[in-house]
Amino acid sequence: MPRFRIDIEYDGGPYAGWQRQAGQPSVQEAIERSIAAFCGEEVTLRGAGRTDAGVHALGQVAHFDLSREWKNDTVRDAINAHLGMAGETISILNAAPAEAGFDSRFSATARHYLYRILNRRSPPALERGRAWHVAKRLDAEAMDTAALRLVGHHDFTTFRSVQCQAKSPVKTLDRLDVSRMGEEIEIRASARSFLHNQVRSLVGTLKKVGEGAWTADDVTAALEARDRTACGPVAPADGLYLLRVDY
Repeated sequence: MPRFRIDIEYDGGPYAGWQRQAGQPSVQEAIERSIAAFCGEEVTLRGAGRTDAGVHALGQVAHFDLSREWKNDTVRDAINAHLGMAGETISILNAAPAEAGFDSRFSATARHYLYRILNRRSPPALERGRAWHVAKRLDAEAMDTAALRLVGHHDFTTFRSVQCQAKSPVKTLDRLDVSRMGEEIEIRASARSFLHNQVRSLVGTLKKVGEGAWTADDVTAALEARDRTACGPVAPADGLYLLRVDY
C-alpha cells in the first residue's frame, strides 16, 4: 500500500483548524473529501501540525495511504481540481511517494513558524485576516532582546493553553527572533515541537515589551512563574503561519 506525502498551503481563515471536527469545516476533512472524489478511496490524512482556527500554512506536510500507485502530478493536480471546485482556500504544492516508515508528524525534526504584525496607524485592506494589526509603534529591537530570554530548554507552562494535551510543558525552543521590515514586524520561531497556543502566547507577551509595558526581565519572570496567568495576551490566529517542516 503506497504512502504519499503532500506539501500544503492554505488560508486558515475559513476553517476551524487543521483537525477534523464534527459540524465544522477543517483543512483535513476538505483534503480527505477531495482525495475520495478523485480516486474513490476513504483515507485518513495525518498532518505534521494541528494548526488552530484561522492559522495559515505555507508548508504544512501530511501523509495518507492509497491502495494503488499513482503518478505524482496526477495526485497533486486531481486533489487541487476538487479543492478548487469546492471553493476551498487550500492548495497542494507537491505530492510524492513517502519513504518507508515516514510519518508526517512523528518523523519531523523541526517545525518553523512565522508571525506577522502590521505595525502602522492605518488598518489593513489587502492584509486583513493575514496579519495582526497593531496601531501603536512597537520597539522591535526590545522585543528581539526579550525573545532571547525564551530560547532554549524551558518549562513553558506560562505559554501554553490550559487545553494543551502535551504530556510535558518542557520544550526546547531553538529560535525566537524579531525583526522589522518597514511597517511589518516578523517573529520567527523554530522547535522540534510546540505546545498548544505556544507561539501566539509568546508573541502576545513580546508585544507588551514592544509597546513599553514590559521589560525583558518581566518576560523572564513570566517564564519562571510557570503560571498561565503570568502570560501576556494571546495574539490572534490570523497572523500565524506554519512555514515549513523539516525531516
